[in-house]
Amino acid sequence: MSSIYDDDYFITEIGMPHIFPNAREGSDEGLLAYGGDLNPNRLLTAYRKGIFPWYSPDDPILWWSPNPRLVLYPDEFKASKSLRRVIRNRGYEVRFDTNFEAVIDYCGKVPREGQNGTWLTKKMKDAYMELHCMGFAHSVETYYEDKLVGGFYGISMGKAFFGESMFALMPDASKVALKFLTDTLIENCYDFIDCQVETPHLVSLGARLIDRDEFLDELEDALERPSKIGSWSDWN
Repeated sequence: MSSIYDDDYFITEIGMPHIFPNAREGSDEGLLAYGGDLNPNRLLTAYRKGIFPWYSPDDPILWWSPNPRLVLYPDEFKASKSLRRVIRNRGYEVRFDTNFEAVIDYCGKVPREGQNGTWLTKKMKDAYMELHCMGFAHSVETYYEDKLVGGFYGISMGKAFFGESMFALMPDASKVALKFLTDTLIENCYDFIDCQVETPHLVSLGARLIDRDEFLDELEDALERPSKIGSWSDWN
């Protein structure tokens, strides 16, 4: 590995070994490294260390661990009265892991609030599809009249869920999926959902910023406990 020097921090070029810099020593902005590839085992190593990939199609792969970190504790999810009415009356149905490929495709096509374009390249989609086949990546899907209208996907390891991207084709469809996920994670003793970086939308739903060192400490604890690897379709 080699490094470049930027604003008092080294940004490391990743080589073939699945080795990352110590996230605790990174800048608050969070850019730790660049390069490497999206081999599923490299991705799993990154998540275990509190690091995630995020880059534009024309950039090299960039690896991040920002400080502070946005986290949603499942029992702190804020379900408004209007959202509860939607869940009762709108006719939405939520499923797990029945159409992961469609979810990740929609996440790449449907704009997210505050972002222009998509960061989900074909290589990233292929990598997360492989992680899904390995039993680590999962989709949470909202259906209306048997049509997929919202949801999101992420990675599960230990008792941590790493949220990646969401989409909605109908009002509140992704919120409904997130409510069902938090309920399921509570039932299965998960510690938190990693939301990565702050957005007003996620903060309005109960996510909050915590210090990166605190996040990494909680992540280490969560990874010491067993995970549900494999399909989550039996949670439907």
